[in-house]
Amino acid sequence: MTYNARLGLVFFAIYAAVYAGFIGVCTFDYEAMGKPVFEGLNLAIVYGMALILLAIVMAVIYMLLAKTEPEVPQANATPE
Repeated sequence: MTYNARLGLVFFAIYAAVYAGFIGVCTFDYEAMGKPVFEGLNLAIVYGMALILLAIVMAVIYMLLAKTEPEVPQANATPE
């Protein structure tokens, strides 16, 4: 497995865990989602916006950390 693939899987696992937390709160303590937590905004809005921002931040970090992989020559490639 390449470095970029491993990095992508790590970021996916982190995001999936945070998203699972969101779904867990929605499922098992849905009333908590309606409680104000920041500047009058409820937990559902704050957590949802945090998920969106996390995705953007992780995409930028991935872009900075990902390595350019060399092109692999194809076996049946015709010379130019």
